[in-house]
Amino acid sequence: MLITRLVLAANHFRQWLIAQFVFLLLTVLKLFPADTAINFMDRVARWIGPKTGRYKLTLTNLRNAFPEKSEAELQEIALESWGNMGRMAAEYVFLDQLFDFDPYKSEPGRVEVSGIPLFLDLRDNPRPFIVFTAHSGNFEMLPVAGSAFGLEVTVLFRPPNNPYMADKVFEFRKARMGNLVPSHAGSSFALARQLERGGGVGVLVDQKFRKGLKTKFFGRDVQTNPLLAKLVRQFNCEVYPARCIRLPGGRFRLELEPAIAIPRRADGSVDVNATAQMLNDKVESWVREYPGQWLWYHDRWNIKRSL
Repeated sequence: MLITRLVLAANHFRQWLIAQFVFLLLTVLKLFPADTAINFMDRVARWIGPKTGRYKLTLTNLRNAFPEKSEAELQEIALESWGNMGRMAAEYVFLDQLFDFDPYKSEPGRVEVSGIPLFLDLRDNPRPFIVFTAHSGNFEMLPVAGSAFGLEVTVLFRPPNNPYMADKVFEFRKARMGNLVPSHAGSSFALARQLERGGGVGVLVDQKFRKGLKTKFFGRDVQTNPLLAKLVRQFNCEVYPARCIRLPGGRFRLELEPAIAIPRRADGSVDVNATAQMLNDKVESWVREYPGQWLWYHDRWNIKRSL
């Protein structure tokens, strides 16, 4: 019993120490101009990445997804992906400063938005809807954009495993992204209540889900969360794809696409499996277009045990 308590205490202390280091780093970054800090974190992540065990998983995922690409091409994508993670870490500090979209400006700012009429229609004609995205570009900017347009969206997010960092991240996100629902056993009920009230929901659909539906992603078996399809089946709501694309010069394009047609069975009911596969296909098309902007270190294909 004593040993167990000591192990738990040591683990909590390690998590606290890691969190304090991250907080200190982010505080130091605030002392520099945004682009300087973001570019610095890009370089740091590209240097650290190849020295981690996750880098091996990154390359394995890339080799499986793009067997036609050379090793040099895959290494380039891997480093860009790690740089993307580094940039995201720094962009947390400057998110208020980075999101400068103004539809009345004659000159484009750092952020451009595609699909403004859709944002306004969803805001001005309230109805239940779901927006889905993936871990690509700086996906955290999408709920910020919704909030900027006055569009109320309840966002499902997965907190960091580190409890000290999770509290800070939740506090930061809630101040900028509207309603937030941490991912846990009861989160689906919170999303359902929002849709029942005629509101909107935002979800990430490219995460591994151990009890998910058997689907394909880049031609390989994965398990996909059926939550979105089940919510559509229950509320018959519209579903909109959205993504963030990194542009040259530290700029971003946020895209809200038109509602997609949900696969249905002969009797008109939602085909849950086909819908899950359709989501994977959509995300795959995004990743193929900008492979270096996706987080390849995720064990999406559940292959970590074999490494």
